[in-house]
Amino acid sequence: MPLILTEEQTMLRDSARDFLAEQAPVAQLRALRDGADADGFSRDLWARFAEMGFTGVLVPEGQGGLGLGHVEAGVILERIGHQLAASPLLASGVVAATALRQGGSDAQQAAWLPRIAKGELIATLAIDEGAKHRPERLATTARADGAGWVLDGAKCLVLDGHVAQLLIVAAAVGGSDTGLFLVDAGAPGVAIERTVMVDAHNAARVTFSGVKLGADARLGRDNAAALAAALNAGRAAAAAELLGLGDEVFERTMAYIKDRKQFGKAIGEFQALQHRAAVLYTDLEIARTAVLQAQQALDADPAGAGAAVAIAKSRAGRSATLAVQEGVQMHGGMGMTDAFDIGLFMKRARVLQELFGDANFHLDALARQRGY
Repeated sequence: MPLILTEEQTMLRDSARDFLAEQAPVAQLRALRDGADADGFSRDLWARFAEMGFTGVLVPEGQGGLGLGHVEAGVILERIGHQLAASPLLASGVVAATALRQGGSDAQQAAWLPRIAKGELIATLAIDEGAKHRPERLATTARADGAGWVLDGAKCLVLDGHVAQLLIVAAAVGGSDTGLFLVDAGAPGVAIERTVMVDAHNAARVTFSGVKLGADARLGRDNAAALAAALNAGRAAAAAELLGLGDEVFERTMAYIKDRKQFGKAIGEFQALQHRAAVLYTDLEIARTAVLQAQQALDADPAGAGAAVAIAKSRAGRSATLAVQEGVQMHGGMGMTDAFDIGLFMKRARVLQELFGDANFHLDALARQRGY
């Protein structure tokens, strides 16, 4: 498959670019951070996301969504990376929507997907329990209790968990099985603590203490496959955001070194900086190819896309890290001050690098898949 966007995907990219540049500049993130906003994102912007169809990009048309694929979702997330826009799109419109689409029963999909597509409901996946992403290590348990379930445990780094109405909770069932359970965020026994991350985006710690669930709370189809699909969707989307972030830093840095003068010359004329800029450009283009290939693989064969997604997440994380490091270096000491936006991009890159597994996690997973 050609590693280029179609005409329709290019139109979506351009539409998202113009919309986000106007409605969600980096200054908006600063305002949310400095004003200690209770939600940590703009409700008005979220409503506009719904109007644009972004919230339902991965929701089937029959459920009120656009019925598009991971390439299109990635196009939007890449532009979000350019603007550092804070929104629940990754958590709700990508990860949670994929879990429901892949693992939900017909009744569960009918109940939740249209509301996600409209942006009236925010859902999120609760998976991680430690400082590092280890989805196979689940201490949270769900035990049968009559016709229903009882949920006990704790989760951390639950994306936008403080504003979510629906939690999709991964829990161990019977010791070796993994289940995904739909939990009302306001149910008795659920305690949610917002944690503002270093990049001024949002997550939460969530504790479940004897939470009673109905028999229909567990997703109705293959839960393990649904979890894998949701995580891979999140990884590909995070990789796209990392790519957009890296691109934006590259563009800003190139503009700066063309303007900044030293010894009577623009510092961009110095060969050492030209070499470093060329290396960074090449690195980002390689990451772009890996990310698009992963998105196309998810659209073609979700069950077989794991390796491509691992490569994309690892590569995009490393490329974005290089971009922000070079951006700070080329801006000089000013790059580390809060007066410049480059530091905000560096912080976001660090969080996205860890989200759903860092580069080392995915390189290790890839090596294991290939028998090393």
